[in-house]
This record gives sequence, structure tokens and C-alpha cells, in this order.
Amino acid sequence: MRKHLLLLTIALMYSSLYISAKETTNFNSIRVAKQYTTSQTGDLRLSYVGELQFENHPQAVGVKNSIFINQDKKFQTVLGIGGALTDASAETFFKMPVAKQKEFIKAYYNSTDGIGYTLARTSINSCDFSSDSYTYVTDKDVSLKTFNISHDLKYRVPLIKEAIAEAGGKLTLFASPWSPPAWMKDNNDMQHGGKLLAEYNQAWANYYVKFIREYEKNGIPVWGLSVQNEPMAKQSWESCIFTSTEEKDFVKNFLGPTLHQSGMANKKIIIWDHNRDIAFQRVSDIYSDKDASKYIWGAGFHWYEDWSGGKQQYENIQRINEAFPDKNLIFTEGCIDSFDLNKIHDWKLGERYGESMINDFNNGVVGWTDWNILLDEQGGPNHVKNFCFAPVHYNTKTDELIFDSEFYYIGHFSKFIKPGARRISVASSKSFLLTTAFQNADGKIAVVVMNQEDKDQTFLICMNGKSVKSTMPKNSISTFVIE
Repeated sequence: MRKHLLLLTIALMYSSLYISAKETTNFNSIRVAKQYTTSQTGDLRLSYVGELQFENHPQAVGVKNSIFINQDKKFQTVLGIGGALTDASAETFFKMPVAKQKEFIKAYYNSTDGIGYTLARTSINSCDFSSDSYTYVTDKDVSLKTFNISHDLKYRVPLIKEAIAEAGGKLTLFASPWSPPAWMKDNNDMQHGGKLLAEYNQAWANYYVKFIREYEKNGIPVWGLSVQNEPMAKQSWESCIFTSTEEKDFVKNFLGPTLHQSGMANKKIIIWDHNRDIAFQRVSDIYSDKDASKYIWGAGFHWYEDWSGGKQQYENIQRINEAFPDKNLIFTEGCIDSFDLNKIHDWKLGERYGESMINDFNNGVVGWTDWNILLDEQGGPNHVKNFCFAPVHYNTKTDELIFDSEFYYIGHFSKFIKPGARRISVASSKSFLLTTAFQNADGKIAVVVMNQEDKDQTFLICMNGKSVKSTMPKNSISTFVIE
């Protein structure tokens, strides 16, 4: 008996060592870094450009440009990377021939032949990127007996189901309302801001539950919700104002309890869902209320605070991460507006994405969600003519499917950084070489490097006393997969 116990103990010990070794790959034995590049010059688009051999090189002596990795320092776990499945995207999708639909879906959601999107957002009721303004109930139906999603069943639900199937049967989806029905608001208008009337707080909380149930009846699991899209913006399209106190009290007294009482305690609640500018103030106020905070998974944010000045307030997200390490951060929306078909191939569009994604992930973000996955040649459809750019456009007049630089820049993250990956420490010796790094569950490390300079750059990637040398073209982005 003692002999059997001894053998079992030894077996368990070796099993534990094996698992530990598998999870923390022995990078003293690293051999190669496979490089994939997208560049403004030439025809490199997420292209495999070669395998780089690591060599012993204890210190980057005399080398000006270097990327330094410390895989022992691990941070947040990745939820996913993806984009929004809007009415506009769905309507445009179903204008394409079937062959182009298949090409498009594969490009976004196939993990082998595409960029492997794993995260998605959609709207509750209409948003600006809908062809019309609509809700799911008739006027004054407080009990929500007339609730139905027949509008969404025509285009949006079929598109989401296609995306889920191509993604292998799983897509983490969260939903955001732009506005409650007009009759629930003090301005009796889904557009132009206005506020939710206190008498409809419970009916509005019930509305989220109804939405989740109807989508799940149609084979679309809903992972979470944001309380309100851009709650401090009075827009010409669907919008609704929530102060921090109003959002906090709505979550604490209505939305949180209603989800729990409806058997949906596992649904994640995201607050803010607006720009980085006053995000710290907003979440600090809401998280200070423990009765509200207990229901909240984390905070979402957008990037529209200061594009005109060319600067983003990335440090505000870092401050939130430092102050509230027990809460999550997710980028919920970003796009480039003022659509102009003549500027659709402007390389700066992709570079904005690369800069934002690297900085946001380095500041603690667990998920990153682009806005519309697809728009037409006008940057719509959009019922208030608020047209913008998307990573992919379909020209309905010429039957052309256009993949822009944004698509490939996002792909350098989504294709190689999988859900469950952990961010690891990485630093650059030069400000023009932006970088972030992650270790996937299979032990492989994905290092994303962005060269913002208008000239080629040669540099070393250094780790564990070894290094590889690489050259990146001007205005390019590369992902290095270290094995």
C-alpha cells in the first residue's frame, strides 16, 4: 500500500511538473521567430516574410534599436478582439453576391484563413448605423408584451449567426443601447439626448432581459451589456443622457438586480462606454458605491476624445487600471469619421488603429472592439448621414469588396493574440517602434511591433540572453510569433 502511494505521489509530482512546463514554456530553448508583415510599400498584407533564428546575445551592445521581452512578468488575460455587427453592416452584407459574402465572413472570422475575430458588439434598438429608427415594442407598452425582434431577424441576426458559425461556434457578444423607446424619455424622442424617465426604470431594465432572451432563442448567446452608449453625448441620432449618479443608481437598483432575478447573473455589465477623456472620473464615482460596483464587470471606452489634435489620452486608461485592478477594461468602439471614398486607402487610417491597440493593451485592456465591420461606398447606410470609414467596404455600384489598411492592422492582433492569452512585459528602446506582447495558452509568444517612421528600421528582439535581428519596412506593422 505504501509502495502504491509512493508511486502515485511520484506520478502526480511529474504530472505537475509537466503541466507547469507546458504552461510556462522553457524559453531557454527558443529557436525561431516567425515574422508576418503589413506595409504601405509593396504588397505585404499580413504576409509571412520568414523565420528568424535566435542567437546567443546577452546584451544589445552597440545596437541602437531593440525590443526587450520579459515573459516572466504577466498581466491581464485577453477576452477577445473584434468589431460591431450593426444593421448597416448586415444590410450591406446581404447586398453582396453569395461568393463575396463567403469571402468576407471567412476573412474576418476564420482563425486559419482569416484574422480570427472572437469578440462582437451589437445594438439594442436602432443606432445611427441603421437605415431607420426603431424599437422592439409598441408605444406605452410598459409590460413589454409586444416585444419582438422581427426587425433584426431580416438582416442582423442572420449575419451574426454566420459570423458565429465561421468563428467555430463561439463568439463573445455584448449589446449596447443607444436609446430607450421615445415614450420612456423626457424629450419623447429617441434622438437628441433626453433622459430616461424615472417611472420607466424597471421597464427599461426588463427590456435588456427581453433582448437577451429573444437573441438566445435565435441561437445567439449574449455575453454582456453596456448600460448606455455614450451616456454624456447629445447626438442628432439615437442617444440618451445618464450622469454618473443616474447610471450608478440604475445599475444598483434596477439593471443589476433584474439580471440576477432573471437568472442572468452571469451576464457582464459594462459602464461608461464613452471616451477616455473623463473616464477616470466617471468610473471612480460609480465604483465608489459598493452596492453598484458588485454588479459591474468593468468599464468600456471609445477613442473620439481628441483626434483633431492628433493626441489620445491613453494615460487615463492606465490610471483606471492602477486604481481599480479588480475591474476590467474594454475598448468598445472606434472608427474614423468624415468618410471620403477618395481617402479610403489612406495608410494613416490603419496606423491610428495600430497605435491605439498597442497603447490600450499596454494600459490593461482585455478586449478591443472596432465599430462597423462593413460599410458601403458611402460609409453607410446611416439614417442621419453620419458616414464613416470601416476596415472593409463593399461598393454596391461596382461590386468591389475593399479591404483597407485598418483590416490588416487589426489582424496583426486578432489573428495571433487569442482569448486566454496573457500580456507580458515588453519595452522598446525607440519611441517610433511601438510594441506590445502576449503569451498564448499554447506557450507561443506574439510580439506586435509598429514602425511609424518614413524609413526602414532594423532592430533586435531580445529575450533570455538571446536575440533575433529584423528589418521592418517604413510605415509598417509586424507580428513576430516566437516558438
